[in-house]
Amino acid sequence: MKTGLVLSGGGARGAYQVGVLKAIGDLRPKHAHNPFSIISGTSSGAINAVALASSANNFRLAVKKVERLWNSLHVDLIYKAQRRDVAYSVARLFGSLFNDGVGKTRPVALLDNDPLRQLLQQRVKFGNIRRRIDAGYLDAVAVTATGYQSGECVTFFEGRPEMDKWRRLRHVGVPADLSVSHLLASSAIPAIFPAERLSREYFGDGALRQLTPLNPAIRLGANRLLVIGVSGNARVPIRHDEEKHSPSLAQMIGHVFKSAFIDSMEADLEHLMRINNLLGMIQLENPYADTDGLKTIDLLAINPSIEFDELAAKHVPDLPPAMRTLMRIIGATGKGGGASLASYLLFESEFCKELIQYGYEDTMELENEIRLFFDE
Repeated sequence: MKTGLVLSGGGARGAYQVGVLKAIGDLRPKHAHNPFSIISGTSSGAINAVALASSANNFRLAVKKVERLWNSLHVDLIYKAQRRDVAYSVARLFGSLFNDGVGKTRPVALLDNDPLRQLLQQRVKFGNIRRRIDAGYLDAVAVTATGYQSGECVTFFEGRPEMDKWRRLRHVGVPADLSVSHLLASSAIPAIFPAERLSREYFGDGALRQLTPLNPAIRLGANRLLVIGVSGNARVPIRHDEEKHSPSLAQMIGHVFKSAFIDSMEADLEHLMRINNLLGMIQLENPYADTDGLKTIDLLAINPSIEFDELAAKHVPDLPPAMRTLMRIIGATGKGGGASLASYLLFESEFCKELIQYGYEDTMELENEIRLFFDE
């Protein structure tokens, strides 16, 4: 039985995943190894995935390292957020209008994420991934990005030598020695962070064209999945309050991001559950029926019990002055209705700590399901 871990994207929302993983670590033996044969991540989930894989020999210690990273975060460690930096980036965006919309020296984006590159180079031991795989602590770790030229969803994976590349409609899996460039590519939120060049093509956030986010883990051999989402949509009732004003720019962009980061994951989860139910009925009627290679996948999905927008609105004042001003201008506040967008950029320790705590509590409420999942 090979267990896969799927970590979705969502910028600063990725802190929630750390709380879930921390609870799983506390529910397992103290010095237990990594319980996941395959770890697959996209965007901020890719960063968490690679960090876990590099310390797969001690799962609880690996989670503690990731938690320390998120607990110490400040916006300045992820992107340049001072007034002159934001003003320079905005000026570059306008300047690109005179170059057919293309940056001359580097890809155009609203924010400069060079600090994130330095942080990942310092804190993630990429060389350890191969060592952990060779030692048998995991089979593979996968990171997904989107090619701007090809339009393909590309999963770069580092795994056992016998694992081959794959191709399906607009999705390809490629063996690779994972590096900081793969993480920057996977987490390059469109228009917010600059695209990253890998080989001959520029890549952006993997959620852009990832219609089946569960697929990489299954392709790499997982036959049961633990999926950690970053949206409370599945557990928080939809509100139908009367709108007080027209949608702000941030509110509209926030819905686009939700479509990329959340809708595909929820649709893929629903699709997998339907296939499981269908296969169950077929096997009940005829245990020897030909299912054309389809197999049931044991599934446990953990989703937040909180609404990220409301929590983000409370923490927008934690941002540096230049970012607070920018958030107000585009309506990325509670009053502007676009706090959802702010939640992707709120790399501040207090916001991240709250998310970690919510992730921990939500998972502890599922203690019986967690224990049953890993004891099977």
